[in-house]
Amino acid sequence: MSRRNNERRYRRSRRDTYQSSTERKFTSAFRRPAAQIAVLAVVALVIYLILQAGNGTADKASTAALPAEISVSEAFTKYQNGTFVLDVRTQEEWDEYHAPNTTLIPLDQLPNRLTELPKDKEIVIVCRSGNRSAQARDLLLNAGFTQVTSMKGGLNEWRASGYPIEP
Repeated sequence: MSRRNNERRYRRSRRDTYQSSTERKFTSAFRRPAAQIAVLAVVALVIYLILQAGNGTADKASTAALPAEISVSEAFTKYQNGTFVLDVRTQEEWDEYHAPNTTLIPLDQLPNRLTELPKDKEIVIVCRSGNRSAQARDLLLNAGFTQVTSMKGGLNEWRASGYPIEP
């Protein structure tokens, strides 16, 4: 019996020696903190490159996307700085009053008139109360425009805040 046990021990030690010599080299390298950090850095770099490849066609405009909605005061600041302002109300509403130097394209005509809008500039969309401008914003975003936002409160709040309007 002792001879049998000795043979088992010998085989086990030979097997362990063979496995441990190859495994030990591999696992001992990854037990070092420097190696672990290097592996994490490589994984992080690969993830970063994959994410950047997904945004390969993105430009500066799309990396700094506008919020979905902005306040009237924020819209007025953008208006003063030359941002393209799109009014999506009806012609009758426009004739009643509108913000100066804005462009009218009624919401129902917007899908057919997208070529009239600048793709390389910020666009602030306005309407009477803010509902149609949100719909227009979503339409433009789905059409590939990236720098689009709508104004909360609409031109009713614009006029109530004392910002310029034309009859």
